[in-house]
Amino acid sequence: MSLPVLIFLGIFLIIFLYYFIQINNSLIVLKNQVQKSWSNIDVILKQRFDEIPQLIEIINQYLTHEKKILDNVVHARTLYGQARSENDKIKASQELSNAFTGLIAIGENYPELKSNNNFIQLQTRLSELEESLTHRREHFNDAVTNYNTMIEQFPSSIIAQINLHHKKRLFEVAESEKVRPSLKTNV
Repeated sequence: MSLPVLIFLGIFLIIFLYYFIQINNSLIVLKNQVQKSWSNIDVILKQRFDEIPQLIEIINQYLTHEKKILDNVVHARTLYGQARSENDKIKASQELSNAFTGLIAIGENYPELKSNNNFIQLQTRLSELEESLTHRREHFNDAVTNYNTMIEQFPSSIIAQINLHHKKRLFEVAESEKVRPSLKTNV
């Protein structure tokens, strides 16, 4: 091989390696953004997980025949506590949101419960957590969409396959959350 051909191949190889490294680094950055966004969601889910027993305790003081709804909340909370993977936590969170909606609806049927200061404070706190969760889900879904787009586009899809990058699942809203009741009470 002649010297000009070797120089051309060397330059081509350097450019190719540089491009490969750039794409790989971009994939790593996007993957880390997804993980960070998920961690931010997980923090809010944990806070909500920790607040629910207090709400159940307050409601239990007023209720005797709403056991099924309370059992659903306890079951959903247990599922979340046992969830280890991202997908399991998403699923458990959706079930917890469904159960939580029923729990809050109980308060609407009991005027003395609606006027309890602890109940009102917890409703407000849980409402704030739900609002934070909504914002963090948006950031998570943006990060997942960017990551998934990058691993599907050519030529980064080739590098993504080589480095075992897989599509991430979006955090989809449970059907019951699409029409979320207000957590505020009219006292």
